[in-house]
Amino acid sequence: MRAYWLLAATTFLLTACTGAGPVGNTLVPQPKKSVNIAAYSGLWYELARYENGFERGCEAVTARYTPKVNGEVGVLNTCRDAGTVRTIEGSARVVADSGNAKFKVSFFGPFYVGNYWILDRAPDYSWAIVGEPSGRYLWLLARSRSKAVLSAMTRRAEGLGYDTSLLKVTRH
Repeated sequence: MRAYWLLAATTFLLTACTGAGPVGNTLVPQPKKSVNIAAYSGLWYELARYENGFERGCEAVTARYTPKVNGEVGVLNTCRDAGTVRTIEGSARVVADSGNAKFKVSFFGPFYVGNYWILDRAPDYSWAIVGEPSGRYLWLLARSRSKAVLSAMTRRAEGLGYDTSLLKVTRH
């Protein structure tokens, strides 16, 4: 299972570097709000995403973020694929002068190269729209699995310039 996720993380990096995949937003906005790491921590449900190679076949996707004593954030991603539970652990580092809204992530050792931008979020941290600079990745995350929240987030993502027709709704 760990080998699968290593391959997935490598695929993410290669895809991000080579420019493969559809671009859902050619003008990715900067994050709108600063982020309180403690408030952002905890369990998130993926309500929808741009399909990508490392999550292909994944349903019931969750992410758990945990502050670490060294200032980084622990990441535990989980999904169900054909009845099998898959997990991958990583770490995220805040990008300086980003209001804690931009991170570099790593799922394999000391290399922090993946981008994770919290583009928008609810004031109460009940939902977050996450992307990265290429416009090829987008995740709609929420604390609950609500269709009403998904609908509202989809409209907000469209307002940020994203092609929401590319969204794949995650089954839970």
